[in-house]
Amino acid sequence: MQNTDSAGQSAGTKSAADRLKALEAESDIAADYLEELLDIADLDGDIDMDIDGDRAAVSIVGAELNNLVGENGKVLEALQELTRLAVYRETGERSRLMLDVSNYRANRKAELEEVGRKAVEEAKATGAPVRLDPMTPFERKVVHDVVAAAGLTSESEGEEPRRRVVVQP
Repeated sequence: MQNTDSAGQSAGTKSAADRLKALEAESDIAADYLEELLDIADLDGDIDMDIDGDRAAVSIVGAELNNLVGENGKVLEALQELTRLAVYRETGERSRLMLDVSNYRANRKAELEEVGRKAVEEAKATGAPVRLDPMTPFERKVVHDVVAAAGLTSESEGEEPRRRVVVQP
């Protein structure tokens, strides 16, 4: 028998409303942290907050922010991890927050979706596995999602930072 509260929910589970509040709190904490960072670095940028599925999404938009993205998004990845740590420090819960700067991730996602579609076409045409270049976890997830939507399977192989997606025919 499951332990339930007066609303009939299992103990230890959060309602959709509670989860939404928690994600909004993550966004607020992240935005405060990032605003302070922008002030320290004397950078101008606006912070947009949203909920994307089951994760908080925070974007910094503005001119002259390329230094916050870095080569191949490496600085952005590090900044995202620091922001997640700031959220963890405040909430005590691990965050899956997604950070974007100057639409870098949004633009990269569109590029990766095309890479995934081409890999699917190649795997179907040749009947052979297609190995892609190494990618970050974010990038691999985008490609895995495209491959799954096309009805094929994919897997990741290798060790970070050389981990890559292999599309199976």
